[in-house]
Formats: sequence, C-alpha cells, structure tokens
Amino acid sequence: MGVLHLDGLAAACGQHVAELVRGPRGHVVRAHEPAGHGGADAQAAPLSAAGIRALVILAAMVILLATGVVPPVVAGLLAAGAMILSNVVTLSAAYRSISWTTVILVGGMLPLSTAIEHTGTADLLVHGLTGLLGNAAPHVILLAICVITMVLGQVISNMVTALIVAPVALALAAELGISPIPLLMVVTVSAAASFLTPIATPANMMVMGAAGYRFGDYWKLGLPLLLLFLAVAVFLVPVIWPF
Repeated sequence: MGVLHLDGLAAACGQHVAELVRGPRGHVVRAHEPAGHGGADAQAAPLSAAGIRALVILAAMVILLATGVVPPVVAGLLAAGAMILSNVVTLSAAYRSISWTTVILVGGMLPLSTAIEHTGTADLLVHGLTGLLGNAAPHVILLAICVITMVLGQVISNMVTALIVAPVALALAAELGISPIPLLMVVTVSAAASFLTPIATPANMMVMGAAGYRFGDYWKLGLPLLLLFLAVAVFLVPVIWPF
C-alpha cells in the first residue's frame, strides 16, 4: 500500500505539487483555477528548498525502483517517510492526502481476484472465450485479452482490472497449453493503457483540475496511444516472450 498512495502524498508536498509544472530558468509555474473555458492562469515562483528536497527524494525512490535494491513497497515507504522527516510535507497533510476510497477498493478487489480464480469463475470465462475463439491463432487470443483489459481499464482502476483479468489469462493459458508469460505481459501492457478517461488512474484525475481538462479531452491523445499499446501487446510481446 506504500507505493499505492505516493500520488496522493506528492499532491500534498509543496502545498499542491499536482498543480506545479516545471518552468524555465529553474522556476516553478503554479497553475490556478481554470479561467473561462479550459485554460489556466499561471505565475512563476522560485523553486523552494522544500521543492528541491522533494525532487531529490523522488529521484532516490526512482533509482531504488529501477535497480531493485529493495522491494517497491519498501522504496515507496522510505520515500514517504523521507518526505515527512525532511519537512517537505507534514504528517497530518500526508494523512489527509491518502485516498481511502482507493485503499478500500484495492483491498476489496484482491480477494475478489482470488475468488475469481478459486470458485471456477475464471474457468467459466475461459471456456466462453475458447468456445468463441475456437482454434484461433494465439495472436487473436492476445487481441481478445487486450480488448477486454483495455475496456475495463477505462472505467475502473487499471490495477483492479489487472487483478480481475490475470486469473482469467492464467486459466486460459493452461487450457490452451501455452506459456502464461505472454498472456500476463499482455494484461500488464493493456492495463497500463488507461488513457481515455480521467477516472482510469489517479494521475489522470490529478492533472484534470490543474490543467482545466474536460472529460472528452483524454480521447484526443489517448486513443492513438491506446492503439500503440494494442499493437505492442499483440505483436511485440510474443516476440520477447514466446508462446
């Protein structure tokens, strides 16, 4: 859960980091409430010492995550603790930034994922997919998993989507006698393609108010990116992780 709420913690750091955008000459541009139909007024402010400490902590966390020196949860908790100990954010502000709705949602979906796997629901879905696809080529099966994952990922959390679809992908691989690795990687890539709605990921929602985006704005760049992710999942993943 430590990594899960780093977005919320970052939003509390430096007053409203979710509303801060890097500007020229080492300054920070703070976006205010949208004026009129969607733009945002901005004013330059010097990058404070707390902001520099936050950037250093963020860089250290990214290095820990990239090198795998410690588990991701540990890296997130260390970064969160460092933010508090270095006075970048107060303990009360960090506590208020936690999205308890997300905590409860993910906490509830974890046992749901296990239930899907152990109650036969995954097998039922697999038999339906195999009956629908017949003797289709493995790439068609990957395409079907991509579509299911991407559709779900636009309306519910991408993390929850992966938890729901992963057991189905595992059971489908066992049914077809192929390696589960490419199917799970396809689930990973497809779940990350949550670009079409602001509710798909916390990051999408965080930038919506600061930038003055509307719900329909996410389609403009999101759809080409989603198609790119679809092509990568269907054609590139099997090359790196063969069936």
